[in-house]
Amino acid sequence: MIKTAEIKARELLSDLSLDEKIYQICCQMVYPIRDDYYSKRNYKVGNCRNIGHFLHESKGKPLSPEEVTEAINNEIRCVAEGNSHSIPPLEHGEALHGAQWGMATCFPQPIAMASMFDSEAVEKIAEVIGKECAVAGVRQALTPVVNVVRDCRWGRTVETFGEDVLLNADMGAAVCRGLQKNGVIATPKHFADNYSYGGRDSNVSDTSERTMREVYLRPFEKCIKEGGAMSVMAAYNSWDGVPCSCNKYLLTDILRKEWGFDGFVVSDYGGVDNICYAHRLFDSSAKAQAESLKAGLDINFPHNSFDNIKEALDNGYIEESDIDNAALRVLTAKFKAGILENPYGDSKKASEVVRCAEHQRMALDAARKSIVLLKNENVLPLSKNQIRKIAVFGLGATLLPVGENYSGPFRVKWTADDAKTPLQYIKEYLDGYSEVIFADDDKIESIAPICDAALYFTSLIEGEGMDRSDIRLPGVTKAKQKNENAIIVGTNEFDLKTDQEESICKMCRSNKNSAVILLNGSPVDMSAWIENCPAIIEAWYPGEQGAQAITEIIFGQTNPSGKLPITFPRSVGQLPLFYSMKPSGRGYGYVDNDGSPLYPFGYGLSYTTFEFDNFILNNTENKLKISFSVKNTGDFDGEEVIQIYFSGRNCDVVMPLKELKAYKRFRLNKEELLDITVEIPDDAFFYYNRQLKYGMHNGDYTISAGTSSNDIKKTFEVRIRNGLIITDK
Repeated sequence: MIKTAEIKARELLSDLSLDEKIYQICCQMVYPIRDDYYSKRNYKVGNCRNIGHFLHESKGKPLSPEEVTEAINNEIRCVAEGNSHSIPPLEHGEALHGAQWGMATCFPQPIAMASMFDSEAVEKIAEVIGKECAVAGVRQALTPVVNVVRDCRWGRTVETFGEDVLLNADMGAAVCRGLQKNGVIATPKHFADNYSYGGRDSNVSDTSERTMREVYLRPFEKCIKEGGAMSVMAAYNSWDGVPCSCNKYLLTDILRKEWGFDGFVVSDYGGVDNICYAHRLFDSSAKAQAESLKAGLDINFPHNSFDNIKEALDNGYIEESDIDNAALRVLTAKFKAGILENPYGDSKKASEVVRCAEHQRMALDAARKSIVLLKNENVLPLSKNQIRKIAVFGLGATLLPVGENYSGPFRVKWTADDAKTPLQYIKEYLDGYSEVIFADDDKIESIAPICDAALYFTSLIEGEGMDRSDIRLPGVTKAKQKNENAIIVGTNEFDLKTDQEESICKMCRSNKNSAVILLNGSPVDMSAWIENCPAIIEAWYPGEQGAQAITEIIFGQTNPSGKLPITFPRSVGQLPLFYSMKPSGRGYGYVDNDGSPLYPFGYGLSYTTFEFDNFILNNTENKLKISFSVKNTGDFDGEEVIQIYFSGRNCDVVMPLKELKAYKRFRLNKEELLDITVEIPDDAFFYYNRQLKYGMHNGDYTISAGTSSNDIKKTFEVRIRNGLIITDK
C-alpha cells in the first residue's frame, strides 16, 4: 500500500515531542546578515525566510546563483540536523515576477502579465520562476497576488492582475500550477480584500458578504480548486469586524469547509502581532496567536512564535490539538511538495538554469505581448531608415524597466551585465542609422524641434506602502521616498527633478512626431497632456528584456498586442472606476464629464487591422461555443484578443452591466484568414441568488463578443430557464 502524504505526516507527527510540533509551525527570519547571523539562528524552527534574499545587502552587489544556493543548502542542513527526525525546513521567499533570492530571470510585473490575456503563457512563466526557486532550495513562493483592484490608488496595484475577477482567477491559478510543477508551494495572497477606501492598503473592509463572494474571493477559490495551491496568506486587514489572520469564517468555514482546502495558512509578515497592536483586539501576543491558531492560521510569519504558543497553551488559550492540526497541515504539505525526500537545491545546476538563454527569451516574449498601444495619430511605428536624429527625454529612459517592487534582492537593485535601459537599447538599435540625443527636460524646447522624432520615458513612484491620492505623473521633486517598514521590498528611492507633465507638453508642442512611453504599474491621469500628445505606449514595467521589447514596438519590429487589464480614468475624481459595475438607479454623469473612462478595460491598439465576420453561437447539450472568422487586413503580422462579455437582466439579483466570461488570444500574419472558436465555461451563467446560493439561476443575457469592453463586434441573446440554456434561433 502506497502511503499518502497525509498518512506519512500523521505517522511523523505522532513521533514528535510537543516542542518539536510547535517548532514545525514556527518561522524565523534573521536580518541583517552579519557575522553574528549563525548565533541568532534557531535551527529547530521548521520554516524560514530564505537567507538568499538578504545575502547581497552586506556585499553591495549580487552574489552568484551557486553562492546563494550553497548558503540556503547550509541552512537546510543545519535545520535538518537540529531536530531528531531530520525534518528539513520550508524555505520561503517572494517570487512576484521572478525568483527574488537574487538576480533570477526578471519577467514583466503581474499587471503587465495580465495585459497578455494569456493564462497559458503565464503558467509557463510561473514554471520558469518555480525552476529558479527550486534549484536554489526555495520551496515556498509568496505569490500570486490575486486581490481584485477596484481602486487604482492602491500602491500595490502593480502586483496584481488588475480589476477583473476572471482574469485574476485565471492568471492566479496559472501561477499556482506553474510553480507547483517544480515542487514550489504557491501562496495566493492576501486573503482577502486587502485594501479599502481611496486605495488605502490593509485598511478595514466593510465589504458585504455578497460582494466578497462575487468579487474578492473568487480568484482565491480558483487558485485552490484549479490551481492546486497548497498555501494561502492571510491579509492584514479586518473584515466584518475580525482581522483576517484570526477570521474563522474566512480561514475555516469558507476556505477549508466550503472549498475543501487542505493546505496551510500563513500570516502576512507581522500579521498576528498586528491583531494585538494594530487592530487592538487583544492585550497580548499570546492571545492573538491563540485566536489565529483556533481560526485556522497555521504559521505566524516571519518571527519565531514558539514562546507565544507555549504561553497560550500553558494559559489554556489553546489545546494541544490546535497545535497538532496546524503541524499536520504543514508536514503534509512538505511531503506533498517532496521536500522531505529532496530538500536541497543544486548549486552546480543553479548557474546553468538561472537566467539561461531560454528563460531570457521567454522574458522577452512576455514583454512584447504585454505592452499596450494606447494612442497613435500616424506617428508610430517610426522607421529607422527615415529617422536621422531622435530626441530621448525622461528619467525612465535611463533605468532598467523592471520596477522597484519585488525586483531583485533586498537593497540591491536587479541588474545584469546584458540587461539594458531603453536609452541604451535605442542607441544600439539605431547605431549607424541615426543620432540619438538624450537630454535633461530643461533642454526639450531647444532639442526636440531639431529632431525627426521625440520620445519621453516617464517615471513613477509606487509599490507597497505607497498608496496614491493623486494619480498624475509626479510633478514636483520627490527625493528619496522611503518605506522603512517594508523590510522585504526595501526602500524606494528616486529624485525626480522635473515636472513630467509640463515636460511632455513642451515636447509635444516642439515636435509633432512625439510619443510618450509610460513606465508604471497602475493607471495615470493624462488629462494635462493627452490632448496634444499624438502617441502613447503603456509599457508597464516590462522586465529585464523590456528595453528591447519597447524599442521593437516603437520601430515596428513587433506589433503591439497588449490589452488593458484595468480601466484608465480621466482623472482621480472618477475613482473608484471599473467596467463591471452594477447599474445605478439613475445615471453615472458628473458635472464636468459623463463618467466614462479615458481607456476602457480590454482596450489596446494595433499597427494592423482585423476584420471579423460570420459569428455563430452554438449550443450543444447546454454547452456554448462562439465561432467566427477573422482576417488580418493590414500591413503587419499581429495578435488580437477576442473578449466575451455577459450582461444579465431579469435575474434574481442585480447583475453587473458587463462581465468578462471568456477570452482567447490568437495570431494572424498579414492577409491571413482564420476560423476561431471560443468555448464558454460551464459556470459562466452561475451567480449568487438572494439567499447567497451559487448556481445557474434563471435570467436573460446579452452575450457580446469584441476586442475590448467597449468595442463590440457581435451580440447574442440567451435565456436560462430551470438550468437550461435557451438560445434564439
